Amino acid sequence: MIEAGHETEIISLYSREIKGKYGYPIKPDKLIRDISPNDYNGVIIPGGTKNPDYLRRDKDVLEFVYKINEQGKLVGAICHAGWVLISAKILKGRRATSYFAIKDDMINAGTIFEDSSVVVDDNLITSRMPSDLPDFMKEVLNFLEQ
Repeated sequence: MIEAGHETEIISLYSREIKGKYGYPIKPDKLIRDISPNDYNGVIIPGGTKNPDYLRRDKDVLEFVYKINEQGKLVGAICHAGWVLISAKILKGRRATSYFAIKDDMINAGTIFEDSSVVVDDNLITSRMPSDLPDFMKEVLNFLEQ
């Protein structure tokens, strides 16, 4: 995103440092409770088996994702991030994909599930796993440059 010239911010539930799957540390720029969807062009929800499960329990996260979607702004999700989309109630009747382990959850939420490296349904862009990132990012950047 940064290399393509887009401003990015890491938004978190807490101000403490976040460590990724391989221990890479990152400090959040802002807290979800302090931001407004009106100030953003979209959101990309990270995957993994733990992070989305925590995010989907937070009302501020769900409200933010719901409002970003309602405004037709970018909603990107990869891997298990589909859980957040399910809990934000934005998937019914929409085409999407996710990691295979949550396929049934996605379908039960009303998703028209496609097993593809990337699925674009208007402002919703989803992918299955890290190896899909090149296709995912290509579509994210296409959307943002429209």
